[in-house]
Amino acid sequence: MNIEFSVDPDVATAAMRAQWDQAARGWRDSGAVIRPWLQQATQAMLGMAGVKPGAHVLDVAAGAGDQTLDIAERVGPDGYVLATDLSPEIIQFAAQQATAAGHRNVETRVSDGQNLQVEDTRFDAVVCRLGLMFFGDPLQGLREMARVLKPGGGVCTMVFGSPQANPCVTTLMSTALGHAGLPPRDPFQPGGLLSLGKLGLIDDLFKGAGFREVVTTSVAAPFHLPTVKDYMKFVRTSAGPIVEILKSLDGVKAEAAWADMEQVLSRYETATGWEGPNQMLLTAARKL
Repeated sequence: MNIEFSVDPDVATAAMRAQWDQAARGWRDSGAVIRPWLQQATQAMLGMAGVKPGAHVLDVAAGAGDQTLDIAERVGPDGYVLATDLSPEIIQFAAQQATAAGHRNVETRVSDGQNLQVEDTRFDAVVCRLGLMFFGDPLQGLREMARVLKPGGGVCTMVFGSPQANPCVTTLMSTALGHAGLPPRDPFQPGGLLSLGKLGLIDDLFKGAGFREVVTTSVAAPFHLPTVKDYMKFVRTSAGPIVEILKSLDGVKAEAAWADMEQVLSRYETATGWEGPNQMLLTAARKL
């Protein structure tokens, strides 16, 4: 299948960098919420990529580096981790976390995942957690991952699944767009939260990038928090795409939008707390 994306790469890259520079501190400060939310899926991702003791691993779109710490622990002192991210603001937090945890085998670098500026065939494994779906050209991002992998090396990415399986995300997006006076968006348009959730799309992208033995697995990753207000606090400080939509509104209108989201999402309150459904897709492959 020939897959092409029409997003202007320079415009998309600049916008994404600015968005995550702004959300960097909130994402870092939300680590205590993010870690348990994604821990099971993250461990599955590392296993599917073949991250093991002594391996050299590239962490693409590493963000504040939560999963970077997991990789460093897996590879041990004889291994090596390079964590990259488009945003200089957010990758500095990954460096700080690695240093605080005593991981001397971690290096960080500002780098666009679509143009990694890393030498060919350097790594045993590549992972990308909740980053690939934001790429204006995810096929090019996967080609870059293939380029830097050694022959026989493994890769695994994590992205959001279908809109139907991620009602929290779709509620946030539709409500924010409605309050901002913007038309509904195609959930699969490049660069969006759900852009790679269409059935079969990510497998085709991996194959188009030259990978073999492509396997995609869906993983439930529900958000468990005491109340819906805790989830909304996380979204307001860390969810760059939602914040970006609402930034044009004045204070009163923005607060009305946030209140509307909270009211709709309160449907996921249970007797033991708030549980928001999420589904991730883990796609693993190998470079032959």
